[in-house]
Amino acid sequence: MMNDGKHIASAFDRDLESVQAKILKMGGLVEASIKDSSSALDNRDEELAEKVRKGDAAIDALDEQINDEVANLIALRAPTAVDLRTVLAIMRMTSNLERIGDLSKNMAKRSNVLGQLTQIEGATGSVRRMARAVEAMLKDALDAFIQRDEDLARDVIERDREVDEMYNTLFREFLTFMLEDPRNITACMHLHFIAKNVERMGDHVTSIAEQVLFYVTGDYPEGDRPKADVTATDRSFSPESELD
Repeated sequence: MMNDGKHIASAFDRDLESVQAKILKMGGLVEASIKDSSSALDNRDEELAEKVRKGDAAIDALDEQINDEVANLIALRAPTAVDLRTVLAIMRMTSNLERIGDLSKNMAKRSNVLGQLTQIEGATGSVRRMARAVEAMLKDALDAFIQRDEDLARDVIERDREVDEMYNTLFREFLTFMLEDPRNITACMHLHFIAKNVERMGDHVTSIAEQVLFYVTGDYPEGDRPKADVTATDRSFSPESELD
């Protein structure tokens, strides 16, 4: 007869595998959303932007499923301290993934508005390169989670500085465009909100990598998170006010 402790542990492992599979599926959808929303912006592709907006519902649904499964897992399996650490890391990772999906959806909303405005030379391509950097960070953060790779998680955290620096460069370019010609102001303001949303995506990916470190080591990274966003302390540049 199987030992009860082993039986419970086995059941917990099966439940955890189900949750991990869903978080990887959710991560894949978020990666695709970032890629598609930035492509829609660069190519003025309204159909692709609409696909991103509609696709966010699947990301939200997975978020709810994972939260429900985690709640049941805690209630039914009474995880040990180490297992509970894993569960908590997954819950926080899921929350960050959901937020990245929202920010990507907001990018898609603004891309259609930009399609009706004056085109700013090279700006959408620069935003797309920035989004690709965030997408690559997210892929590596999820790989670090699956492989329990502490070094890869730390590398993702460090790379957020590069995204911040890309954002700072774009911010200065938008200011220059607006000063040179007031007719550029509306388009540049929308582009700035998009760039700020991508920078915020990088922050959320960094949070995911920090949760991976917590999951693997039991500790969060020491010291302040590397940050190079010169507008981070100015609330007037917050991306929280989005299109409906």
